[in-house]
Amino acid sequence: MTDGTNRRRRERDRMVEHQIAARGVRDPRVLDAMRQVPREAFVPDDLAAQAYDDSPLPIPGGQTISQPYIVALMAEAAAILPDDRVLDVGTGSGYAAAVLSLLAEDVYSIERDPDLAATARERLARLSCINVTVRHGDGGHGWPEAAPFDAILAAAATPAVPPELCRQLATGGRLVSPVGDASREQRLLRIVRTGDTDYEEEDLGPVTFVPLVAGALPPGS
Repeated sequence: MTDGTNRRRRERDRMVEHQIAARGVRDPRVLDAMRQVPREAFVPDDLAAQAYDDSPLPIPGGQTISQPYIVALMAEAAAILPDDRVLDVGTGSGYAAAVLSLLAEDVYSIERDPDLAATARERLARLSCINVTVRHGDGGHGWPEAAPFDAILAAAATPAVPPELCRQLATGGRLVSPVGDASREQRLLRIVRTGDTDYEEEDLGPVTFVPLVAGALPPGS
């Protein structure tokens, strides 16, 4: 390893210890995935030095790459198993999809911004995340033809969870999503499908996400 590679690995280890494990994330598979994925590969070059800061960072298209702790918290809440199929709503730079690729068998990631989708696809390919499929489309519609999913994670907030996403959960499947808008506090919710039309909901606490932009796009392309 080069000195730069060793430095980045130490930064990731410190990030996991101080920003994630110290704040209550305990799933060893999630912690290991967070140690493995190079966050600097998913931020603009001029922000690489801030890649392991405890904060979201701006990316093109007016979007952000989520705070590392939030990525880990959502992944743990989704309780992802090695043979699970996962839907990632809001690919962004691709960082969360890369983390999920180490936890699940298959990851389907959908992004509204065509340029972000293309760039994320290239980054994930460079890192050999061969079990991630990225496409451009309206995340509010989910990915019907790939459903049902064992877990769905949304990286953008909606006033209410889109019913289409709930319907795309397998029985026993978990949906983790921020809910709220500019007029009220956003909350991170975990919704578990317990039957054909039955769901259980748990509030995981306050969060801040960009809004999910839906409509005016086909489900995917």
